[in-house]
Amino acid sequence: MRKFEFTGGTKMIEICPKCGNHEWDKEITGDKICCPKCGEEWNFISMPLFILTGCSGVGKTTTAIEIVRKKVDYAVLDADILTWYVDWNNEEICNDWVEMILNLTKDINQSGKPVLWTMAGCIDRLPKAYNSRYFSEIKCLALVCDDEALRKRMQEGRGITDENWLKGSSDYNRYFMEHDSFGDVRFDKVDITDKTPQEVADYVIDWMKY
Repeated sequence: MRKFEFTGGTKMIEICPKCGNHEWDKEITGDKICCPKCGEEWNFISMPLFILTGCSGVGKTTTAIEIVRKKVDYAVLDADILTWYVDWNNEEICNDWVEMILNLTKDINQSGKPVLWTMAGCIDRLPKAYNSRYFSEIKCLALVCDDEALRKRMQEGRGITDENWLKGSSDYNRYFMEHDSFGDVRFDKVDITDKTPQEVADYVIDWMKY
């Protein structure tokens, strides 16, 4: 697998309107950006970064689909769409992946729209990313359920029979149930064992209100 070199994407809000400086090293204070080359300052829209997390198979994508069907006024994206190049054993590439997610989000936010990502891993890397400075806070909600329900969702819902995969998801789910943070990232949680996809979607929509 080739190494992906992170280039920062479009970096739309980082381009200095006065001198055209497009380098990454801007100074961020609240909702203001300052160009270190010419001193120009400009405002940007700072919003929370919303993450819907949980183990593989718990129902993140199903929930996201239900949320979209409700015609919400924010973007709902699956972080898996950007994993085509990711080697999960490569720290640098994992960090690049997180930067890409945050970089894309901050540009979408400038249209006045929040973004909700479904994202299973690398949660602890979010506050360490360069682009985390552009967000007012990180809000993370974990979907959890009991082991029996999880196994049923994975086997019957997704046709997963690999015991290592099933065990890995079960262990990860248990972590979410027994803890309330990943590194510096605190997360809320909701037990969806007995909830319908529509009920879970409504819960997430209420949780996102800020």
